[in-house]
Amino acid sequence: MKAINSFSLLVFLILIMSSCNSIYAQGGFDNQKDALVKDSIYNKNKMKVLNFSMKDFDAIFFEFFDKKASPTVLNKVEFYSYTIRIAIFSERLAALYPDQKAVAMESRNKWFAESYEDYLKIKNSQKN
Repeated sequence: MKAINSFSLLVFLILIMSSCNSIYAQGGFDNQKDALVKDSIYNKNKMKVLNFSMKDFDAIFFEFFDKKASPTVLNKVEFYSYTIRIAIFSERLAALYPDQKAVAMESRNKWFAESYEDYLKIKNSQKN
């Protein structure tokens, strides 16, 4: 049973990582233009997200992709609110599944590295 759960987690995390449009590996928000916004959202949401169930996470994850695909543009705080909460949930998965920690932390770092500017470029290119 544990092997099935670990495998499911691995597949899920790979799905998350492969669905990102712009991914840059790095270890947090250091030296980024939007570091203050991200840090504020992280501090505000960390404890709440660490207590999320998988159902809560799924809801946020799919809501984010629905909103990214919609014609309306998310503002910077909305965009980072989703990406940072997804990253925090990856931290939770790393703690729950130590054998999958490397995959979960890679996912976390990729979600932290999401860029609002890249999101806007994609949105603008969709309009043209």
